[in-house]
Amino acid sequence: MEMSTNYPALPLESDILFSNHKNVYKKGIEKRQKKFIQQISFLKPFLKEDEKIFLITTGCSPMSFLEQFLMGWIVYYLKRSLFIFTNRRIFHIPSTFNYKYRNSIAQILYSDCRNIEIKGRSLNIKYKKGKKEKFFYIARKEKKKVKTLLSAIAFDGSPGKSGGRVHLCPRCAEELVQDEYTCPGCRLEFKNKAAARKISLLYPGGGYFYTGHWWLGICDAFSEAILLVLVIVSLVEVIQGVEGGIESLVTFAIILTLEKALTVYHSNHFIKEYMPAAKEIVPILATK
Repeated sequence: MEMSTNYPALPLESDILFSNHKNVYKKGIEKRQKKFIQQISFLKPFLKEDEKIFLITTGCSPMSFLEQFLMGWIVYYLKRSLFIFTNRRIFHIPSTFNYKYRNSIAQILYSDCRNIEIKGRSLNIKYKKGKKEKFFYIARKEKKKVKTLLSAIAFDGSPGKSGGRVHLCPRCAEELVQDEYTCPGCRLEFKNKAAARKISLLYPGGGYFYTGHWWLGICDAFSEAILLVLVIVSLVEVIQGVEGGIESLVTFAIILTLEKALTVYHSNHFIKEYMPAAKEIVPILATK
């Protein structure tokens, strides 16, 4: 079935976008890139007047070893992202498991970078201000193309005020301030760590539900409910003087506490993606 050409009127550098790493046009590449283009209709208000899209690919957001260890293979789906390479920067778009936009968008200005390189399937970035970041599982189909693009990028210019990856407001495109959950431009409110922690402690699976990870929330709520029942049963046994009741109570209480702590830990990491508190966001179209 032939693909529709009704994709958003974005500024595309088609000669680069639809070619391979040897700058040779490929129909299969055009088809794949157009699928990605359908996913990024939201991007238009964020682009500068002279900015052009060179390449779109997939990968995963930065993740710690502890996150990978505690969450296993599922972290690959939770951290899925789109990466949009332009002539000025890289847009990092944390997405759903099927690469849908979640009103979360970050940028990496080339002028903030000392070096960007592909190692294996990782995108490694060294910033001029000393920080390093690694993005995982860059798609094999675009890996060589990314390497070719990066070889032609000039990292000149002075670093911006953030000096690294910075999230943008999905409504007004203003740069957001780290650990502040209100846009300094349009005052849009974002989900925050304090609320995530409170909801995680009060409600089974609450932190996951709050950050929009419903399947994790359901699984966690089920686990916490079972542990809570076991704690209550053990407490009744202690009151009734049943042998071994105290040991059971302490054991299940510790496990429940660890489960809650894990929910808080994961929620805090999800909060870093700056998710708006409002469900529907209408971008403010402004001339840049």
